[in-house]
Amino acid sequence: MRYDLVIFDNDGVLVDSEPLSNTLLAEYLTEVGHPTTYEDSIRDYMGSAMHRVHDLVRERTGQQLPEDFDRTFHARVFAAFEQRLQPVPGVIEVLEKLTVEGVPYCVASSGTHERIRVGHAAAGLDEWFEDEWIFSAEDVGRGKPAPDLFLHAADQMGVPPEQCVVVEDSPLGIQAALAAGMAVYGYTAMVPSERLEGANAYFSDMGRLMELLS
Repeated sequence: MRYDLVIFDNDGVLVDSEPLSNTLLAEYLTEVGHPTTYEDSIRDYMGSAMHRVHDLVRERTGQQLPEDFDRTFHARVFAAFEQRLQPVPGVIEVLEKLTVEGVPYCVASSGTHERIRVGHAAAGLDEWFEDEWIFSAEDVGRGKPAPDLFLHAADQMGVPPEQCVVVEDSPLGIQAALAAGMAVYGYTAMVPSERLEGANAYFSDMGRLMELLS
């Protein structure tokens, strides 16, 4: 194994949540007066923390989203997760192999701790992640594309950034990993490689990840 720590993004990499959450986000933004398509949501918000949604709406329209926007959106997302969320195909096998080989791993997500835990429980991934292996943009204040979250995860796991590899599926996540001085592999199941510019390698089948890591 060429790395001492594997840092996974969560949404779209561990749990297949991006289609669900971006559909709901586009619908809710449209509902509150900011017409948004699913494609708009993927382009503008995939991989980002909720503050980016507020920032872009304010920047584009001069308006604030409703005070309870985050609470209502998360309630809708969690209900959808409990009914339909699945792990990304092949990711459990990857976690099994990392565990057998004794390779440390963690998750660093733009989502809240609650969102990560609800998603893992719904998708059957909660047994694979101890609390101390879960990091959220809530922990650092600035989400991706800032490098803060990945640097925080590496620091807490006791591994220098240059010995870490990040597994990401969004342009913002790729930018954050590169800014943190880490290697990064782009998972292209939803976003084409040309939009994940700068990654060290690209793969569309989670079964190939162990090959890349070794």
